[in-house]
Amino acid sequence: MTTKIFSLFSLVLTAFVFAEVQTETIYLSGRDADSPVPWEFMVTGGRQADVWTKINVPSNWELEGFGAYNYGQDKNKAHEQGLYRHEFTVPGGWSEKRVFIVFDGSMTDTEVKINGKSAGPIHQGGFYRFEYDITKLLNFDGVNLLEATVSKMSSNESINFAERKSDYWVFGGIFRPVFLKAVPQEFIDWTAVDAGADGRFSMTVHLAHLHKANRLKAQIYALDGKPLGESFYATIDGDEATLTTRVRGQKNWTAETPNLYVVETTLMRDEVAIHTVRQRFGFRTIEVVDGKGIFLNGRPIVLKGCDRHSFWPSTGRALSRIRCRSDILTMKEMNMNAVRMSHYPPDACFLDLCDELGLYVLDELGGWQRPPYDTPTGKRLVWEMLKRDVNHPSILFWDNGNEGGWNTELDGEFGKWDPQNRRVLHPWELHDGVDTDHYENYQSIEKKLAAGNIFMPTEHLHGLYDGGLGAGLEDHWNLMWGHPLTGGMFLWAFADEGVVRTDKNGAIDTDGNHAPDGILGPWHEREASFYTVREIWSPVYINSNWKLPENFSGDIPVENRYDFTNLNRCRFEWRLARYYEPGEANVGHQELYRAVFPGPDLPPRQKGTISLDLPADWRRADALILSARDKNDRELFTWTWRIASEKTVSRRFVRKRGET
Repeated sequence: MTTKIFSLFSLVLTAFVFAEVQTETIYLSGRDADSPVPWEFMVTGGRQADVWTKINVPSNWELEGFGAYNYGQDKNKAHEQGLYRHEFTVPGGWSEKRVFIVFDGSMTDTEVKINGKSAGPIHQGGFYRFEYDITKLLNFDGVNLLEATVSKMSSNESINFAERKSDYWVFGGIFRPVFLKAVPQEFIDWTAVDAGADGRFSMTVHLAHLHKANRLKAQIYALDGKPLGESFYATIDGDEATLTTRVRGQKNWTAETPNLYVVETTLMRDEVAIHTVRQRFGFRTIEVVDGKGIFLNGRPIVLKGCDRHSFWPSTGRALSRIRCRSDILTMKEMNMNAVRMSHYPPDACFLDLCDELGLYVLDELGGWQRPPYDTPTGKRLVWEMLKRDVNHPSILFWDNGNEGGWNTELDGEFGKWDPQNRRVLHPWELHDGVDTDHYENYQSIEKKLAAGNIFMPTEHLHGLYDGGLGAGLEDHWNLMWGHPLTGGMFLWAFADEGVVRTDKNGAIDTDGNHAPDGILGPWHEREASFYTVREIWSPVYINSNWKLPENFSGDIPVENRYDFTNLNRCRFEWRLARYYEPGEANVGHQELYRAVFPGPDLPPRQKGTISLDLPADWRRADALILSARDKNDRELFTWTWRIASEKTVSRRFVRKRGET
């Protein structure tokens, strides 16, 4: 009994010590748009102006019934300010810690006060995480008052050019979460991981307020808690240190195999733990080989994706984890493996989910067709962006603005904070060996591929002007697929950006023809292009022109268009169907035969055959239906071929003149 009590005491003590040295967080807002917290609020112009009331945080105030709506191309925009107040308390035990207030996103200039005193300089830039050390401003024995003044338009004109005059809706408000974090007096500020496909691991650890700490300890774990390799250490000399090791037996990360690990890092004074942080990451190596292509873990890859706004009709840019997850799964249902963040960094949870579910990402600094961020502002925002996003294995490239909204003086800033030194793109331009030019036609694609550069248009086709994103895609994709310099393409855009106008009885507004350019409708309704993209980009590829031959014996030509997955990981199902005739009680079809079977042993990028074991009387059916599913049982596509002859179809289904 004494031994059991001592063991229990040791377990509780260990948990208490770990809690003392890890970062603690308390949310002041809701964690996302699905769970907002009401704060006191007043807007200075437009609807409900100059009246103190309540508003949900996070949110965009236009969608909450305040202020005025503006699209980025409006010449005259509302210069409203939103005034926020919120009371909060902090645990008494935090009095020995350093306490920060963190804003994940606020549009745009944001002035923060705690108990009537400034928390720090006004933050400018609407899509970036920022924080203030508010330790000395807090009342640890009672109630604290947070005041935030948010200006919809910035006093920095370069911010307005980059974010407020772009081709999207311009909103105001604290649209992402706000939380407190408490750390020890000496602490790990942030980390930057570089983990390669060969098991090599390196991590730059950024430290703050060091006094007695003298070394770092790290251990890598699988997500089930099992250690990978041994603990490794580094001594501290200054406010930055590097931890390195090499492991064996790791499972590498790709969009097809999104394997993740956690590295636990502890700041120590001799053997005493001071601060512990945990960072999720993936082992993978991204290489852009000029004149040859894009390689992940030593294999060539092709990105098939779309451009996505952080947007929902009824909440604007305030989103939830559920909404982000739904967007990613919808993209994967279209057999996409990539997404470009247009034209700003997304919610943190979106990138987390791209890591988990498997989706390649182009993460983008703000800017569109106008003068970009000025250099001092841009340097700060690049740092804020990378500090938050650098450890996501899903991110393969950084975008420095878009369509002329890039500041070339910022190109070198990304590498300062990214030990992986991922390639920086200028969407719409040939830069650093990657040609991302937009909206090329068939003939110009041929010229681009012959020019000797990797061709990867970061906007291609157009959901509005090209008659739907399925129109023309097959011709363009057939031209690009298989060419060694094809990096992929990104379709413009994922969904119509139609907003609920709370000033117009809930009508959906796309600002004329500015915003209805998606594969999906504003509520993410699936339109015809959804199914076209799904077929053309299916990794189990069967030529759309293939028909059942007269001597068909069950063999169907197929191509494995996965980059890493053998088709034997997929599951197939064939069905023989007889369609009900006009006048029969049932509608649809009767299933005559059905069989489920594994895919053939066909490596990535290879062609082969799917063999169906059909019954002898298979020709009495009207149609052959074949479905393919991936290893997660997600449908890739379903093909249907007619068996019955045209004469049979005419005799059975076309009524004779005069028949009723």
